[in-house]
Amino acid sequence: MQDCVFCAIAAGQAPATVVRKWSDVIAIRPRGGVNGGHVLVLPRVHVEDAGVDIEVTKAVMGRAAELMAELTAANLITSKGEAATQTVFHLHVHVLFREAGDGLLLPWTPQQEARAAAKGATA
Repeated sequence: MQDCVFCAIAAGQAPATVVRKWSDVIAIRPRGGVNGGHVLVLPRVHVEDAGVDIEVTKAVMGRAAELMAELTAANLITSKGEAATQTVFHLHVHVLFREAGDGLLLPWTPQQEARAAAKGATA
């Protein structure tokens, strides 16, 4: 698809740090990742989000699971639509390596409230 950065990366027409390649999917390090183990898993074909083509989504999720199997702890995150924080409209899954005390907070967890309360107590 024209003007899709992930299509260009998948086609080898744009630079990216490739973590792993399969015939149907590619895994890359995102620019500005949230930690050193942050990987994006995306299909080589253009699919807007996880709800558009179930077979492509299954392939991407399966490849993400292969990467996660190598990790002791991880988050798997994807978004569908602007309201869900999707900013690049090419299906992609974030695999985030995690370890205890890494400080990476997910906005819907109690960690976020605890950090805000702790900041308020020290202010």
